[in-house]
Amino acid sequence: MTCNCRPMAPQEFRVLLSAAPTLWWRAFLSAAYTIGARLGELLHLTWADVDFEQDRIRIVSKSAEGGVHEWEPKDHEGRLLPVPRDVMGLLVELQTEAAEGCPYVFLPKWRWEYIRRAQEAGRWDDRRSLLNNLRSRLATLRKAAGVTKFTYHDLRRSCITNWARHLPIHVVRKLAGHSDIKTTQDYYLSVQEDDLEKARRVQSEILGTITTDPKLTHLGPNGQSDGRRQVTKSMQDSKLRR
Repeated sequence: MTCNCRPMAPQEFRVLLSAAPTLWWRAFLSAAYTIGARLGELLHLTWADVDFEQDRIRIVSKSAEGGVHEWEPKDHEGRLLPVPRDVMGLLVELQTEAAEGCPYVFLPKWRWEYIRRAQEAGRWDDRRSLLNNLRSRLATLRKAAGVTKFTYHDLRRSCITNWARHLPIHVVRKLAGHSDIKTTQDYYLSVQEDDLEKARRVQSEILGTITTDPKLTHLGPNGQSDGRRQVTKSMQDSKLRR
């Protein structure tokens, strides 16, 4: 099994974010890129899950009450996620625009009103997605921004990859909500171009230290080390004896 998703570099994400047409899009994209929640987790996030004082959100199961639909996170495991201060600021702004009585953070006013009308008419199925057509909407935004094709999962993977460069693997696993650390290692911690460049630079620096240290290289006037000259001389003497 392979993962065809790709992490998005910070500079590319900034280009994407600059093309976001509304506050909702800026908050949604920023949360996806920095919180690392799965799409279902983000869509089922309620205002009650947001801790504005501690800059955290809770991923927890939901009961069907107060306009909230019953929902369970993957593997039935909840977790606590840190939220960057700038992203929390966007959520504060988003809350001021939220539809009255809507418990969901990322449910736009028009969608919330549609769902309420469908529920009142007995036409709403709780198995339906809270937010529809997200893939096509992302595709439209991508084209407007002029960035390479990506999916929502690429944004989540970007967050996990960024975490992995600064945090221990067991912490990344917990934040990502992976039940098996092998999932974190195999599908999210891929080697990127800048990783290759860093590896090349490290080895170049090490090699440069070795080749410029006369105590280690023992280079003679003809560019050969003493050890190599001795081996060559021994081979020549052996041929003469024959």
